[in-house]
Amino acid sequence: MRYSTYLSGGLFLLSTLSLTAQTPSFRAEVIDAKVSIGYGLAIGDVDGDGHKDILLADQKEIVWYRNPAQAQGTWVRHVLARDLTERDNVCIAARDIDGDGKVEVAVGAQWNPAETTNEKQSGAVFYLHAPEDRTQPWEPVRLHHEVTIHRMHWVKDSDDNFQLMVLPLHGQGNANGEGAGVQLIAFDVPQNRQGLWGYQLLDTQMHLTHNFQPMEVPNRFLGLAVGGKQGAQVFLKGVDGWAPSGNWLVPAGGQGVGEVRTGTLGANQLFTATIEPMHGTQLVVYTKDSRTVLTNQLKQGHGLVCGDFLGQGRDQVVVGWRERNDAGQMGLRLYLGADAEGKQWQEYSLDNKVPMACEDLQAADLDGDGDLDLIAAGRSTHNLVIYWNQKNNK
Repeated sequence: MRYSTYLSGGLFLLSTLSLTAQTPSFRAEVIDAKVSIGYGLAIGDVDGDGHKDILLADQKEIVWYRNPAQAQGTWVRHVLARDLTERDNVCIAARDIDGDGKVEVAVGAQWNPAETTNEKQSGAVFYLHAPEDRTQPWEPVRLHHEVTIHRMHWVKDSDDNFQLMVLPLHGQGNANGEGAGVQLIAFDVPQNRQGLWGYQLLDTQMHLTHNFQPMEVPNRFLGLAVGGKQGAQVFLKGVDGWAPSGNWLVPAGGQGVGEVRTGTLGANQLFTATIEPMHGTQLVVYTKDSRTVLTNQLKQGHGLVCGDFLGQGRDQVVVGWRERNDAGQMGLRLYLGADAEGKQWQEYSLDNKVPMACEDLQAADLDGDGDLDLIAAGRSTHNLVIYWNQKNNK
């Protein structure tokens, strides 16, 4: 693959293209100022009232915040589970997989990234079985796990079947990102979810994987994009289960990938956004023939989403990082494409009145006004913040 690089330490110069005609505007609202670490976020309707709620895997608790469905309302915090293991929770997945209008929830815990040999001391996976009153504690159902469980998603494949996909950080016995390949776990959802869950283990032959994303478009499943030390590769599900496709969204041999997301430039053109290397300084966009560095000013880059926040028919990129960079900055930045090829981007700061050391980041329309809002969990800032998109409120 051939790549050209366009690096900016600040803002990209704009042409007069209509792609950049609208200035992004977001208003920050802190809904919890006492978050412990805020490892992982998920969005979905927990109680079936038709409004999207916020779920958080915090250090020792799995919680959800009920959407008040009104401006300036109070997001009431409820605890799903606490102290699942002796060590921290680390990830969460929430999705309505049976069509009843309420999400199912799975979580990862026993976060111990330095321990890659002892399965009792590293890694745990739970399905949380919901009670009739979902504001009460949920029943944890322990599932199979590998060491260093780190990320998970509910995935709807091309046959409209749901699976729970779980990705560890390391392979068994790995040291310094070298050794056995990471084992991606694909759980089948049983009829009795409080019983045994069958699963497939896929040797990814990748090391030190950090994050992955289901690549889903309307009526079509494109696969899983998995990012790690070697780059970012697409995994596909066939008749014999999951397997690597050999299609590298980010070529092997580079500096590695921490976060990976896919987006669209419109006209059926996809791009891949990454943070490089893991916990790194660069935000990068890949198209079919180019590699463009949007910024190299991150420090501990750790949150990434792609979405059409401005209603342009193409996606923008939002990135967050969790430590102050050399300019003393941390927070969120939005990047808006200034050309049709994905090689020039304009940088915008979001609401900086609220400090944000971003650990995780999600996008969803929380108020039903037709545009995407942002939800960020802050690590050292110990907060959960909604960035309300003002596109339709001007």
